[in-house]
Amino acid sequence: MRNLTKNDLAALLNQDIFHQISAAADGLGMPCYVVGGYVRDLFLDRPSNDIDVVVVGSGIQVANALKQALGKKAYLSVFKNFGTAQVKYRDMEVEFVGARKESYSHDSRKPHVEDGTLEDDQNRRDFTINALAVCLNASHFGELVDPFDGLYDFGGWPHPHTARPRHHFLRRPIAHVALRSFCGTTQFLHRRRNLRRPHAQCRAHQHHQWRAHRGRTP
Repeated sequence: MRNLTKNDLAALLNQDIFHQISAAADGLGMPCYVVGGYVRDLFLDRPSNDIDVVVVGSGIQVANALKQALGKKAYLSVFKNFGTAQVKYRDMEVEFVGARKESYSHDSRKPHVEDGTLEDDQNRRDFTINALAVCLNASHFGELVDPFDGLYDFGGWPHPHTARPRHHFLRRPIAHVALRSFCGTTQFLHRRRNLRRPHAQCRAHQHHQWRAHRGRTP
């Protein structure tokens, strides 16, 4: 992992595609963030052309505005049922989604989805390191939003951030697969028992306990 300041992040994002996204979002008056794997990989110094963008508002509208700005060399796909859109431009793919809030009923694994804030969207993500977000709006360009101390987890195993980790893993079995895959392709440390029962490890690492584990005041 490398340490990156706001200025470092702004320099790494000083690319035409990010400034175009920034202009599109600012033109519509919508907060906009690059999130998830792309941000994680910036800190891991791993190249990536897959960009995930969360818009507090309509991701589809921002994607449309970006397509218009980029012209004929850009290709737009809209998935209205999911409220998402994808812009392909040169060797890059940019996925847009509106910030979402998810909730579950006791008898279903299918989430109830509604519009939400950036915080709501980060709350629904699997691990702390995948909840990192960097603002693309011109007024806060390069500013990191890390509500779950994801940066502290780069030195160990990737912690689920949710306050109800067992619930999270039972509702989303795919999180088990994501954990195994991610640990297998990065320098993150893991123990066999964690991979056998990740939800048990989760219970031992709820947010206030992680702070104590790291020697920090809860």
